[in-house]
Amino acid sequence: MKQSEGRSWLLILMHGILGLGAIVGGVILIMDPSGSMVNLPESLLKNSPFASFLFPGIILLLVLGVMPIMIAISLFRYVHCGQGERLNLYSDRYWAWTFSLYTGFALIIWIMVQVYWIQDVSIIHLVYFAWGVSIQVVTLLPAVQRIYSK
Repeated sequence: MKQSEGRSWLLILMHGILGLGAIVGGVILIMDPSGSMVNLPESLLKNSPFASFLFPGIILLLVLGVMPIMIAISLFRYVHCGQGERLNLYSDRYWAWTFSLYTGFALIIWIMVQVYWIQDVSIIHLVYFAWGVSIQVVTLLPAVQRIYSK
């Protein structure tokens, strides 16, 4: 296996793990919008525009759960996606490569907004912030870019 192939597998794995975790978290928050199932006090929402964890759960499920899983599958199988191609800012790259960058940004923004609303930083925020940056770094590695160039 070439080094560049290993990096693409790392990117696929990073999206897969992120997606699975966010799907579980999103489903839990949708099932229990009070947050009590995962010991989230509703006081965390006092500076946010939300009255419950329902809408954050939906965002978590779709943007950081379903989307990274679709990207992981597409990076592995090269799935054609017309809408993905239309939203691809880099016409010389495969759409899922571009969406990998989008996901990194989405995760970073998600964490920054959380920290702003909660007015506190925990180790989990730092881990997921680093995860978002790492997705972008791996996506931008020249060897990974070559794999997903058209």
